[in-house]
Amino acid sequence: MGRPGAGRIPPARPRQPSLSQLRAFVAVAEHLHFRDAATAIGMSQPALSSAVAALEESLGIQLLERTTRKVLLSPAGERLAARACTVLDAVSDFMEEADAARAPFTGVLRLGVIPTVAPYLLPTVLRLVQDAYPALDLQVHEEQTSSLLDGLTHGRLDLLLLAVPLGAPGVAEIPLFDEDFVLVTPCDHWLAGRGDIPREALRELDLLLLDEGHCLRDQALDICREAGRAEGAAMTTSAAGLSTLVQLVGGGLGVTLLPRTALRVETGRSDRLATGDFAEPAPSRRVALAMRSGAARQGEFEEFAAALRVELARLPVRIVER
Repeated sequence: MGRPGAGRIPPARPRQPSLSQLRAFVAVAEHLHFRDAATAIGMSQPALSSAVAALEESLGIQLLERTTRKVLLSPAGERLAARACTVLDAVSDFMEEADAARAPFTGVLRLGVIPTVAPYLLPTVLRLVQDAYPALDLQVHEEQTSSLLDGLTHGRLDLLLLAVPLGAPGVAEIPLFDEDFVLVTPCDHWLAGRGDIPREALRELDLLLLDEGHCLRDQALDICREAGRAEGAAMTTSAAGLSTLVQLVGGGLGVTLLPRTALRVETGRSDRLATGDFAEPAPSRRVALAMRSGAARQGEFEEFAAALRVELARLPVRIVER
């Protein structure tokens, strides 16, 4: 003798309802009147009645109790009406998000910025976003280059603002501008105020640098190597940020290199500092936007870069046109 129920065919799973059926049901549940519900959602009354009946048939559940005078929700209808509202709200949110994705400069933009750029360029970036792209939800993350690249690669960030070249696979760069480095010295330094400093002067100077991990440190070291400074020559590395670095210079502990966009902010706090310009061609760095190669928002990012170049032209930089 077989087991009880052996060979019994399991009941068929109810067909999934259509959005039209759910809208019809929710309208009736809200108005408890077929004519009013049909008017509310722009359907004919026969079409609405047919949609609700089809929903009941597909689910195998009576959702409504109909009389000649009124319509009531069944106990199951009361529970499922709330679920149907949740589903329709989620679909509405989904469509709104899709509309935002189609429209440029809307939704969230997660921008990563290096510390040696953020204080000097963010005012320009934020002003541009506020004036030109008010629907854009800009979220700023200040991190060192390696962390920013990791965030871009893994989708945590959408766009980076940093010094290039990066040489990172899968990353496309959109150049913005070049800017010169300036020598910052104590007021009584022999190079203070000079406008024709040869790069070779860097060979013997007491140079202060940022801590390891900052791209500006690596750029300064590259400049020193090009100037013929011996590998391993003594350098004081004792600052985590440019503000501290400049304070150390003001205290007479050495000199440092600053990008020109940082000068007004960093040297304006002390009367014990002086600057000197290098002879042409001066050492410089390039600042760019970076995105994932083939990013879905590439066109938007290119347009953003073009608008940003216009605003950045007010700064002491040389704009790089694409």
